[in-house]
Amino acid sequence: MLDAASTVTVLCHVQPDADTIGSGLALAIALDRAGTSVQVSFATPARLPDSMVGLPGTEFLTAPDEVRTDVDLVVTVDAGSRERLGALGDRLDGAVSLVIDHHRSNTRYGTHHLIDPAAESTTAVLAALFDAGNVVVDRDLAHCLFAGLVTDTGSFRWVRPGTHLLAERLLATGIDAAAITRSLLDTHPFGWLPMLGRVLGSARLVPDAAGARGLVYAVVRRADVGGLRSEEIESVVDIVRTTAEAEVAAVFKENDHGWSVSLRAKSVVDVSTTATRLGGGGHRFSAGYTVTGDVEDAVAALVAALE
Repeated sequence: MLDAASTVTVLCHVQPDADTIGSGLALAIALDRAGTSVQVSFATPARLPDSMVGLPGTEFLTAPDEVRTDVDLVVTVDAGSRERLGALGDRLDGAVSLVIDHHRSNTRYGTHHLIDPAAESTTAVLAALFDAGNVVVDRDLAHCLFAGLVTDTGSFRWVRPGTHLLAERLLATGIDAAAITRSLLDTHPFGWLPMLGRVLGSARLVPDAAGARGLVYAVVRRADVGGLRSEEIESVVDIVRTTAEAEVAAVFKENDHGWSVSLRAKSVVDVSTTATRLGGGGHRFSAGYTVTGDVEDAVAALVAALE
């Protein structure tokens, strides 16, 4: 399908992370080298998160309103459902589409699918696809692929046999893994610190939740955010999840429509099942969903869904 297409649109999910952007840009670079006309886009926010501006291939990024409506193939990367594409979901209407993903909860919303739920990241799926198509993974491609791998494995905390072999292969191209990881995971503006203090002060522990394994949650209100980027807000859950007394962590992030909820689990609870039950999806130990109404009602609904 990729070889036969002369024009391709690659769609990343809203509020993009390094896995969707790394996958999208890597695919764009490979397609461009093969002579294919390609655009990459995501619906929101208005610009690429600062932590990802150093990724190769950003020249293929296209504003949502400039994305072509008539192409040979539409490819989505790391988007578990059409809803995750936001306003760009309509680019699938009447189009031949290829969904590339690793989410177990993927809803199979395209015309064709390449989904490996066992893969560590969508960039890992792309690495296998490149091998199948005899695409040489050079430094630029490795940079994009490593960005998704290091973030979706939590700096290699969640791995499977073969994960480190893929990482070693990417590192062998000469990429600077320390610099890539520092930009994506370990760099925040000063304003992140007082925001973190306010949000962590809202944390509550529900020891009886999740079959008495414990739930810890925190609330990020719009008043807490100020001018901080989405990646600063998303990073909060990885601090909350370190709570020893809780198997499950949740962060409720206020937005214009209600609350975006990030879920994490340590080793027992499958939060993708919980998120799917609440209208979202994700991975076994990392998932999310959106909800409207009061945050107290949203917390109660989560506690009930975890039983």
